[in-house]
Amino acid sequence: MAADELSVVTRTTDDGVVLIRVRGSLDAWSGCSELADALADAAGRSTGRTVVDLSGVEFADSAGLHALLSGRQRHEETGGRLVLAGPLGVSMRRLFEVTGTLGAFRFADHVDTAFG
Repeated sequence: MAADELSVVTRTTDDGVVLIRVRGSLDAWSGCSELADALADAAGRSTGRTVVDLSGVEFADSAGLHALLSGRQRHEETGGRLVLAGPLGVSMRRLFEVTGTLGAFRFADHVDTAFG
């Protein structure tokens, strides 16, 4: 996998939490439909809790943010809970700050703390 290539891996933990690990660039160039699809699928699951590991995201733009916002909305509509986990890279944190969307999401410093 090239450093900027998008990789989205989904697994369900023993306690039913959906963990989505995102690596590479989360932008219009790499395509964000894989993440959007994974979030939509996770929102439809009965446990309703999804953790998105963004610690491996090198770069993100508005297309990546749109996928995350849509995923958050789908989780809210189904009574689910979406948590974004880091540590966030500079580019990812800056995207949330510049767009004023930091308050739109639940964040955890690490994946391990997102399950609590």
